[in-house]
Amino acid sequence: MATRNGSLWRSVDWFTIVLCLVMMALGWLSICGASYDFAETSLFSFSSRAGKQLVWIGCALVVGIILLNIEKKYYEMSAYFLYGAFVLLLIVTIFIAPDTKGSHSWLVLGPVKIQPAEFAKFATALALSRLLGRYDFSFRKTSDLLRSLLIVGLPMLLIIAQAETGSALVYLAFFLVLYREGMTGSFLLIGLCAIVFFVVGISQSGKIFPHIPTDIGLFVVMALIPVVTAIMLLVYAHDRRRALIVIGASAAVTLIALLASRYFIPFNIGWVQIGLCAAIFVWLILSYLIERRSTYIFIALFAIGSVGYYYSTDYVFHHVLKEYQQQRIRVVLGMEEDIKHVGYNVHQSKIAIGSGGLSGKGFLNGTQTKLSYVPEQETDFIFCTIGEEQGFIGSVGVLLLLTILILRILALAERQGMGRFGRAYGYSVACILTLHVLINIGMVIGFLPVIGIPLPFFSYGGSSLWGFTILIAIFLRMEAERNVR
Repeated sequence: MATRNGSLWRSVDWFTIVLCLVMMALGWLSICGASYDFAETSLFSFSSRAGKQLVWIGCALVVGIILLNIEKKYYEMSAYFLYGAFVLLLIVTIFIAPDTKGSHSWLVLGPVKIQPAEFAKFATALALSRLLGRYDFSFRKTSDLLRSLLIVGLPMLLIIAQAETGSALVYLAFFLVLYREGMTGSFLLIGLCAIVFFVVGISQSGKIFPHIPTDIGLFVVMALIPVVTAIMLLVYAHDRRRALIVIGASAAVTLIALLASRYFIPFNIGWVQIGLCAAIFVWLILSYLIERRSTYIFIALFAIGSVGYYYSTDYVFHHVLKEYQQQRIRVVLGMEEDIKHVGYNVHQSKIAIGSGGLSGKGFLNGTQTKLSYVPEQETDFIFCTIGEEQGFIGSVGVLLLLTILILRILALAERQGMGRFGRAYGYSVACILTLHVLINIGMVIGFLPVIGIPLPFFSYGGSSLWGFTILIAIFLRMEAERNVR
């Protein structure tokens, strides 16, 4: 249904638009604080990053206005085409993009550099929403489940091939959308287990129990696998008896192995635990053959697959991740301290944020900023400029604005009349924003490895700003049409 321009501008959610404009303005001021040199004559000079950011903001506004005037049906009709086009662009980028700090993710177009991964987010969101919006879509259909996973997974793999792991991680936000639209929570549980197994396995690897020749990382992960398997039996198979058997048998065998290794013949208990996981796998497969419940196969594959995953993490960590990525993970996990090299950015960022105190040092008065102690301060580490110049109050204010924006988008997505396509797209936008905020703030304050994720509307750069603008403008158009109806 077509809407006239007058109806559109009366129906569009101006609260969200004003919120985005305020954050763009505050982001520009933060970039000024992070990049301004007192030797410069003007904050508006195009030779400065502050001046360039004004150009990116102006272009973003033009793009936003254009997208707001395109009807929702055209976004829905062109969703797969746009997705395919950006997938091809991601493939091309791998081969033609120059090496930029170890990654091949930036295309150079004269004086302008763009990152296709930022724009592929909205295309992926549209394609996934189009699939989820089909009247006959169901996660119970294997074909539908695989299609949804393929739409999300393909761009991730291509971005990883560009050596841009940080941008690829943002695509995990789409799994939250799938969960909202009815996908079983088992996938989220498996994802959580993958993170825990990786962190425990890497951080505790090489550490041996006193008097027992067993790797602590191996022991803990192999002990967790039966526990999670029992939880899955209880929650997804509703089989309390088998869950208790798994827990009881695992605890008993592990305890006997510990005592035998400690007081009789020292041996690696990890092999006993691996044998337990194999036995659980065989038992659950036999249970499936007897009762014909496919849930048992899924849980059995999780148990044996987790063992394989544990051993693959060591290979990924040492042979897939680059040396600087390994060092960043080691620093975050407390495996080593390196405030002069890999941990330098985070260390200086913490100093900058802490020095801001309650109310900050004031605009352009940050000493850590002005002395350039924090590299990439106007991009990935822009939040430490906010913390230093505006203090705790300013930092909380920025987080509050971003939180309000995310909650507003979620509220609009849930409104009656949005339809499954609009709701799924709205959740995609909100989840992408949420992951960006959590990862960026987490790495700036040292909770997460530094992986190069911009803070929405605050970090310097045209690609990220335009990417977020496109995501939100398309959603606001969908929501405006709902209001007109």
